[in-house]
Amino acid sequence: MTDLGTRYLGLDLRSPLVASASPLTGTLDGLRRLEDAGAAAVVLPSLFEEQLTHEALEIDRILATGAESFPEALSYFPEMRDYNTGPDRYLELVARAKEALAIPVIPSLNGVTPGGWVHHATLLEEAGADAIELNVYLVATDPEVSGAEVERRYLEVVGSVRAAVRIPLAVKVGPFFSSIPAMAREMVAAGADGLVLFNRFYQPDLDLETLDVVPHLVLSGSDELRLPLRWIAILHGNVGCSLAATTGVHTAEDALKVLLAGADVAMTTSALLRHGPDHLRRVQASMAEWLDDHEYDSVAQLRGSVSRRAAADPAAYERANYLRTLASYSSTFVV
Repeated sequence: MTDLGTRYLGLDLRSPLVASASPLTGTLDGLRRLEDAGAAAVVLPSLFEEQLTHEALEIDRILATGAESFPEALSYFPEMRDYNTGPDRYLELVARAKEALAIPVIPSLNGVTPGGWVHHATLLEEAGADAIELNVYLVATDPEVSGAEVERRYLEVVGSVRAAVRIPLAVKVGPFFSSIPAMAREMVAAGADGLVLFNRFYQPDLDLETLDVVPHLVLSGSDELRLPLRWIAILHGNVGCSLAATTGVHTAEDALKVLLAGADVAMTTSALLRHGPDHLRRVQASMAEWLDDHEYDSVAQLRGSVSRRAAADPAAYERANYLRTLASYSSTFVV
């Protein structure tokens, strides 16, 4: 029987299928359903830096006996009662999930500055978290801030959280660096045990009637897999950490592709929101069947076998892929 086991962040997992952050991972019932369906680990919805800031501002406002010391900051922070339950209840969810589940529980911290939420990393560790996923969501909008400064801020956040906890630390980042391989190595040097590729930067929309900027969340599709697939293939064997693919993992084929490229795990969210937790059973069964049909004894045997490192000339490999991609379209175009 094919061994689906893998190792991620130093944790032994029964398969490479991880349920990433979503409303499904935000309740104990949802977490149990995901585990029963075959999730090898779960990532909880993010606890946002702004939630921690908002909590501190609210306490200060109350103690100030009605003096609105920070009215602008308070007005900018959205109501998030339906997203998750705030810092205290979040810690409670971590503790209860660890009691109820046999699989690793990975809470997520989302922010851009070291700040007071580094302290919450230690609280998450104390609550029983098996690892922490640091979701660095930083959109550079100030033309006075250089790329080097943006990267320094990333590394400062990673280093601060690493210094605060002993459990494994994964860092979820976007693809917007001038040199992803160099930045990946810097984050590992700062203390990252794993990289999650990539963060989806949700794009706002405009309401033509109200002229307001409005949120517009669209679930991913398998076509979005290509970006993490490419960079995992490039990073495999070149950074000393675990690699996780997220965004675009919907099917067994998607999961197999990222493993072939060199990922340790395939994380999925949108497919589970569309099809429910039982979708994991179908994906895992199809993966096992493919591995068996292609005479692979284990996921470990499969991993990284078509990564960039496996190419005789990696630079030529990248260039050839670029040319083949262009040629594949022009060859089908008929005037």
